[in-house]
Amino acid sequence: MRKAKESPFVPVGMAGFLGVVAYGLYRLKSRGETKMSVHLIHMRVRAQGFVVGAMTLGVMYSMYKEYLAPGEK
Repeated sequence: MRKAKESPFVPVGMAGFLGVVAYGLYRLKSRGETKMSVHLIHMRVRAQGFVVGAMTLGVMYSMYKEYLAPGEK
């Protein structure tokens, strides 16, 4: 819990990753004519994009707290 308070974007990234994977598995049956491999690759790219976005926001937030936040040291 302490680490989640220090880095709040890590649990957000993990939850987003699991959400994207769960949605992709849910949509697996109704993928239409799309090949299974293409569907799985798209799901992987979306999940990785969410995690990378959350990590980027986390780094920007920690940089703000460390360098730009007025008088919080």
